[in-house]
Amino acid sequence: MDALDLKKVGSGRSQGSGHSRGSSAGGGRFEYFGWVYHLGVNKIGHEYCHLRFLFIRGKYVEMYKRDPHENPGIRPIRKGVVGPTLMIEEFGRRKVNHGVGGGDIYVLRFYNRLDETKKGEIACATAGEAQKWMEAFDQAKQQAEFELSRGGSARSKLNSEDEIDLDGHRPRVRHYAQGLKKLIKIGQGPETLLRQSSNLAADIGEDEYFEKDVGDAVEAYEWKCVRTVNGVRIFQDVANTDRGKGVIVKAVGVIDASADTAFEVLLNLERRQRYEWDMLTGDLEMVDSIDGHYDVVYGTYSPMYLSRWDSKRDFIFSRQWFRGQDGTYTILQSPAVHKKKPQSSGYRRTKLNPSTWEIRNFNTSMDTNTPRCLVTQMVEIRSVGWWKWKKNHFSKFEKSVPYALLCQVAGLKEYIAANPALKFKSAASVIQSKVSPVSVSSGESEADPAHDDPAHDEFYDAMSADSSSSDEDSDTEFKNKDAKVKLKNVAWAITSLALKRTLSDANKELDPKAAPFMIDPSQFHGSLRKARDEADTDCWTSPSGTGFMIRGKTYLKDSSKVTGGDPLLKLIAVDWFKVDKSIDRIALHPKCLIQSEAGKKLPFVLVVNLQVPATPNYSLVLYYASDRPVNPNSLLAKFVDGSDMFRNARFKLIPSIVDGYWMVKRAVGSKACLLGKAVSCRYLRQDNFLEIDVDIGSSSVARSIIGLVLGYVTSIVVDLAILIEAREEADLPEYILGTVRLNRLKIDSAVHLEA
Repeated sequence: MDALDLKKVGSGRSQGSGHSRGSSAGGGRFEYFGWVYHLGVNKIGHEYCHLRFLFIRGKYVEMYKRDPHENPGIRPIRKGVVGPTLMIEEFGRRKVNHGVGGGDIYVLRFYNRLDETKKGEIACATAGEAQKWMEAFDQAKQQAEFELSRGGSARSKLNSEDEIDLDGHRPRVRHYAQGLKKLIKIGQGPETLLRQSSNLAADIGEDEYFEKDVGDAVEAYEWKCVRTVNGVRIFQDVANTDRGKGVIVKAVGVIDASADTAFEVLLNLERRQRYEWDMLTGDLEMVDSIDGHYDVVYGTYSPMYLSRWDSKRDFIFSRQWFRGQDGTYTILQSPAVHKKKPQSSGYRRTKLNPSTWEIRNFNTSMDTNTPRCLVTQMVEIRSVGWWKWKKNHFSKFEKSVPYALLCQVAGLKEYIAANPALKFKSAASVIQSKVSPVSVSSGESEADPAHDDPAHDEFYDAMSADSSSSDEDSDTEFKNKDAKVKLKNVAWAITSLALKRTLSDANKELDPKAAPFMIDPSQFHGSLRKARDEADTDCWTSPSGTGFMIRGKTYLKDSSKVTGGDPLLKLIAVDWFKVDKSIDRIALHPKCLIQSEAGKKLPFVLVVNLQVPATPNYSLVLYYASDRPVNPNSLLAKFVDGSDMFRNARFKLIPSIVDGYWMVKRAVGSKACLLGKAVSCRYLRQDNFLEIDVDIGSSSVARSIIGLVLGYVTSIVVDLAILIEAREEADLPEYILGTVRLNRLKIDSAVHLEA
């Protein structure tokens, strides 16, 4: 039974153009459907995990007990509207012992950001499916936001004041299929879900949120292939051999399976399966699950396969994982301790080398459905043993734990190759509606009967734990049915390097008729001081954009990227605040420099408030100023004065750890990320400034990563670049709005700010 990948079909866009909700993005609105688990608590307080068929039609949601395609006339047990205040959070893996026969599922939580009591949960068999459902709901939310922006009757229908009570009676079933052109199937059939299959369809291409296979920041690694073992290449980072802390080595292999499949095999603790490919960590058991993206594992191994004289060994390590917007998985593994597993007699406690996994899909050709992914494992090794192994083929390194770790890639490759059932070919199909195409930009057809229905359930009615449907708490058996998979084709391609862009390309974003305003840096002071020199710490500076790769002039034709130029906006100050709770609209605070006389005279200021979740909370506030007003006909003007939907779709950040612990570098990565799609962003446009409040804590994945970064913040140097994503030829080449380098910040140096 095939699993899913969404592929948007018939959009009419050329390769590399990206997805747009404007009038040029013809092809009609989309339906998304597939099997999910509905999680909740019934009226008597018992938790349930029911298999349900979920339909997303435009901005409408319906939930069924059976597939309505196979059971015409069946009525939904829940239905509702995806409103513009819908928030989706990925909760990661969760173990269940009922409803699905036991096993791990991937949970999505939905809630209203204006009222978090309105919430619900669904779950999927794989992380890939969960990500695709998030994209489906995001498209539904964009549809609702677009209709809200039209005003008039559409605004009144979507106004949050018209929400009905979650516990209220649900009115008659409405028919939402009118005007829809494409149906996209998500996920696997019920019998495959019940077996907890981890197989996802191949060819998960880069989606609209992420662009390329390599990073968007220039990294300092220089990899040299030093050995090939069983078809797996082993590399050494020769650019950092003089640091004396160890050697970073990686094993790289191509596996004929999707990234989702390889990821599921790696995280699976089932002994019989691991015995077939993992010679070192085959005997594992879960000690503790911190959250859906972090757990602690205990394991044992007999060193007889490495050395016949040593006693049995045991170990504990933590696993932290997340899935990027491009479908790439990253797993961080570090030695750990846990009170539930003290050292036991008969075993010698050992520490496994810190290691990371990166699993990335390859873009396969259109004439094949065979999935492929690139698996990279990086391991930190003591330099002494590594150099001896390189010089002496008969050294004992090949009988060591680091070598056994590096061989895991080869074992994984051979195991998947020997089990064809793990590799599924996609059977993509498009179900055409008899209704004529409808442009996405036009919103809903006025003939849609939903416009005439006065009752408007919110989506949370479809997902709430309690239900007015009398048969919700009961479940039914399903007949085996063949599932079809729909792949989502978003036109992002592999990018390449090109010539450096100049700042003159970006100057069109500011008003050429206005006289430049002289910005005096001495008039602006934040709580975090500017660096005196490169060796200074607990400070900031603004580097050039040459360390970042951005879209070039011909990106829509050849996907070429260029090195960034100087930032368009000048970084004038940085505040590092400690707050009791996250603060929005910080630019309106009396102590903010925007409220100073000098700040009010600036033509335009972009305020980026990065809200860091911790105990207590922190806010890193960046102030970027221009020397001229914004050109009203520019992309920057569209962003500054546009809708939140447009801003969320275009506000992009590129991170880069310039100096620091290598595992932090792997966790943060160097790929561009659309922040509005990854975390919750709120905007305030007023007077001469635009403030963007970035709630990092709104995403469990982001919270996990920032928690790791805070542990090493005093020893890392991080560069950030912010920009507006260019998706039309007139907006290319891209330009960097602003940059900042944070040099080994000290947590204690944050200044307390009263709300």
